Amino acid sequence: MLLLGLVCVVMLMAAFLGLLGSAQAARGRAQGAADLAALAAGSRLLPLGGGDPCGIAAQTASRNGGRLSSCADEGGGVVRVRVVVPTRLGLATAEARAGPTSARG
Repeated sequence: MLLLGLVCVVMLMAAFLGLLGSAQAARGRAQGAADLAALAAGSRLLPLGGGDPCGIAAQTASRNGGRLSSCADEGGGVVRVRVVVPTRLGLATAEARAGPTSARG
């Protein structure tokens, strides 16, 4: 009986660690997609970039397994994006900012 209880506890711990690992991996995918989306949007703000920065950010996030949930041109060549990635437990969210170092704040 004690052995059966111990096996159940070990199985529950393994399942919990699996879900935790899955959530961490989704968070990493969301951060990667957000970083790339911000860089892509920032490139559209360059003098020769042209085009819609938030449109290219949405496309880049989608191609990297995420969905753009917000995009803001903060002026001065700075863009901030938020990307969500679906997981078994809900949504993993990440934010990223791209722009010149002179615009740090």
